[in-house]
Amino acid sequence: MSYYNEMETQRRLSKVKEILEKENLDAVLVYYDELNIANGWYLTGWCPQFEKGAVLVPRNGEPLILGGPESEPFAILNSAIKNTRNFPVFMVPDEEYPNAVIIDFPKLFAELQKSIDIKRVGIVGTEAMPYQVYTQLEAGFKGVELVDITDKYVRLRYVKSSWEIENIKKGFELSLEAYKAMKEKVACGTYEYEVAAAGEYVCRKRGANSFGFSAIVGSGARSNAVVPTALNKEMLDGELVMIGLAPRINGYCGVMGDTLPVNGVYTESQKTCVNHLREAYRLTKSMLKPGMTGKEIDVPGREYFVKNNLIQYLVCPFAHTIGLMEAEAPFFGPNGDEPLVAGMTVCVDVSFFGHPEWNGARIETGFLITDEGCVPLCPEMDEILSKDIE
Repeated sequence: MSYYNEMETQRRLSKVKEILEKENLDAVLVYYDELNIANGWYLTGWCPQFEKGAVLVPRNGEPLILGGPESEPFAILNSAIKNTRNFPVFMVPDEEYPNAVIIDFPKLFAELQKSIDIKRVGIVGTEAMPYQVYTQLEAGFKGVELVDITDKYVRLRYVKSSWEIENIKKGFELSLEAYKAMKEKVACGTYEYEVAAAGEYVCRKRGANSFGFSAIVGSGARSNAVVPTALNKEMLDGELVMIGLAPRINGYCGVMGDTLPVNGVYTESQKTCVNHLREAYRLTKSMLKPGMTGKEIDVPGREYFVKNNLIQYLVCPFAHTIGLMEAEAPFFGPNGDEPLVAGMTVCVDVSFFGHPEWNGARIETGFLITDEGCVPLCPEMDEILSKDIE
């Protein structure tokens, strides 16, 4: 009963140690928390509640979970890495645990020095790491060179293994069930939170362990919020509602997004709105081939938006990677140089916001990049979004 795969974990730890060897590093500290979950989950299949934490991987030796005492029993039961140490800096501030063994970074350094001569330590997650964590680590590992290797580490997640792809596909299967349930719930007089509940329920019932983002339900002008979470707003006749959900299976996301008529019937103007999205979707999907970069993928959809006077309402580029996060590196925006590679999982995510008549609108689903091009991760959702509304 866990969300990790032992063979995957060992393969990933080996890859991390290859980076340490190549960069002449003695260890790496991988920071994570409930919001910035992916880097830690990649090695543990686990994330603490309430507390922050890190994974310490020495070049020679067994990895450690660095965290707090409230999550320690949870880690021992469910994390792929079960050897733990507790630190005040990762704990809930001012909380007390009288029976816990709590140390600090100088004590950890002294412990490690018994078997490792530590001179250089890699850091992952510097963009999210709290100042207090970094300064205490720096003081506790006095004289050690700290080296940011976040990019090198994150690149390990770019191309997905067969196990990862299997779980992502399952996430997309759940996203279709969420779509059906949420679409059925959309009606005049229904509250946004009821639509969110319908999608979340069907996903949890079928095994989702969490969600890549809080359910998006934004009706009327609320769709301009880009990622509006469901509120106690009643949906009204004549409005469009933007929906989205990203169920996770074993930590890996699927996702769906669409824009629907609250009363069940698109007006002619609303058909024009969603058909603009669908044409940009088709154009972007056609660019998903190995070797294509963001600079190339973005062009046809952007040109279509320019042609149809939508470019001033464009907030987000049309393609991004999906994995442990619903949107994660690499991204494929208009300045992106990163090429598509077989084994990547990528979403086509077409949207605009702030339109004077249509407000905000979005459609989204995902694809596996293959040597030949791309394959839908949810064929049913791809079929829905590929067809114009007549």
